[in-house]
Amino acid sequence: MRFTKSLAALATVAAVLSVTAPALAEGDAAAGEQVFRKCAACHTVDEGGAARVGPNLWGIYGAQAGGNEAFAPRYSNGLKEADFTWNAETLAPYLTNPREVIQGSRMAFQLRDEQEVTDVIAYLKTLSN
Repeated sequence: MRFTKSLAALATVAAVLSVTAPALAEGDAAAGEQVFRKCAACHTVDEGGAARVGPNLWGIYGAQAGGNEAFAPRYSNGLKEADFTWNAETLAPYLTNPREVIQGSRMAFQLRDEQEVTDVIAYLKTLSN
């Protein structure tokens, strides 16, 4: 059953990627920082920062999904079982429709504008050492 859910999740990600892939080409980190204000109600981005409703996102780009040890007990089962790394190809569909990508995701907020998605991803790339 768990394997079937994983296959279904991967198929969903692949389908969403086929629609969003062209939008992944460019992003403006400064614009993404402004767009991220929508996300700041639930997420912090300071190095070593505290979690809010959602995990701190410092260093999220290139990190294992569900891998923030400090937030681990609060992740949905879908994120606890996720087997991928956050990058442009995985963040784009998740930011667009998190509950479609990760079954049972607690994140309800969605960025509907493709440019905002690419800009936020560009911003998240800057948040690491």
